Amino acid sequence: MKSASSKGDVGNALARRTRALVIGPYLDERASRSAERAGALAQRKRSQEARFAEAKGLAEAIDLDIADGKIVTLGQIRPASFLGKGKVAEIADLVSASEIDLVIMDCALSPVQQRNLEKAFSAKVIDRTGLILEIFGRRARTREGALQVELAHLAYQKSRLVRSWTHLERQRGGFGFLGGPGETQIETDRRLIQERMTKIEHELEGVKRTRGLHRKSRRTTPYPIVALVGYTNAGKSTLFNRLTQADVLAENMLFATLDPTLRSLKLPHGFEIILSDTVGFISELPTMLVSAFRATLEEVLEADIILHVRDIAHEDAEAQLADVEAILSDLGIDMAGDRRLMEVWNKADLLDEDSLAAARNGALRKSANAKPIIVSALTGQGLDDLRDAIEARLATGRVVFEIALDPVNGKGLNWLYENTEVMRKSTAADGAVHVTVRVAPERAEPVRRRFLRSAINHA
Repeated sequence: MKSASSKGDVGNALARRTRALVIGPYLDERASRSAERAGALAQRKRSQEARFAEAKGLAEAIDLDIADGKIVTLGQIRPASFLGKGKVAEIADLVSASEIDLVIMDCALSPVQQRNLEKAFSAKVIDRTGLILEIFGRRARTREGALQVELAHLAYQKSRLVRSWTHLERQRGGFGFLGGPGETQIETDRRLIQERMTKIEHELEGVKRTRGLHRKSRRTTPYPIVALVGYTNAGKSTLFNRLTQADVLAENMLFATLDPTLRSLKLPHGFEIILSDTVGFISELPTMLVSAFRATLEEVLEADIILHVRDIAHEDAEAQLADVEAILSDLGIDMAGDRRLMEVWNKADLLDEDSLAAARNGALRKSANAKPIIVSALTGQGLDDLRDAIEARLATGRVVFEIALDPVNGKGLNWLYENTEVMRKSTAADGAVHVTVRVAPERAEPVRRRFLRSAINHA
């Protein structure tokens, strides 16, 4: 039997309107506690219903025909098929009766478990990792994004090659003077996959170097970078579009956008910033994708402000918060002490009056540095407060200079525009040009050296 997890098979199945069955196989509360004590991944106190709804949302994100869905509560995980024999037989009957093409298991399956389930169901089976990889493959638009997804997909495929599939056991003869028994098909497939992975890694190194140069050039500009992060479908792209008047794809869909997008934005009192929209996070994001998109998420590490956009109308808002904080911590961000972090509580338009009042009271109880801004990216509610808060945070610690220039010093004026934030410019009666500029502390010394006699430091 050919592996149903092969990229070609799954891609062909998903290219048409495939009838899919979503299965949520979740441990019961007692088994979950035992798994956590044994070191397994904690589920961050999500309800089974919420986890299942997210799984269906992932399936719908690639335009599958969701014929049916079922939550299966487990007392333990079976090594051979993840599910018990009775549940396997029950689902097999459902697959046959509903003419299901694809079964999506909202869990991580081993290659053997996947193969056994495919035999029992007589249908293709993919797990949560395979589904997310399929979504990422469809959504990636940039060269780097496509390469990262392909690399992650190949790493996943490599782990799916098990000797139990008969076509992978056939031997090929030796070549040239080598002769001998030759290599098995599985060895050939693994070698070809590894060769392709090595080639992609080399290509990625070149792309990363280019992006590193771009990032270095951005560091030399006077404009601070503000990065949007958050759980997938929290409304980051809608907020990005509303603030910058951009047209980034923003739909009520998990992983609507993957590749980072940057736009300039002028704030009310003179600040000009670069706003960056990044990939959304999700619970149990496959490890291979965390590493694959780590380079893209480096934009977050370079940011002057990190806006954590949260969907406060979601029933699992707190669990989503924990997931995002865990990924940011993995990236090396100090969630307790990093002053760049700001929370934006989005989708206020979905709250009723009592819930909105409760959210506002909760925001007021936060400390000044941790106080969230409540907004609705859809309606524009609270966005003026958000702009003011960003500007106030950026102004903290920045150095302001009052500089008087000779009217013929056009070169000096041009340098200020290229390397500082010019807040005000006026011309005196004697023709002198008075300029008020603002810079980050680490960029203040070049201003002092160049305009030492004419600059008045207001730090």
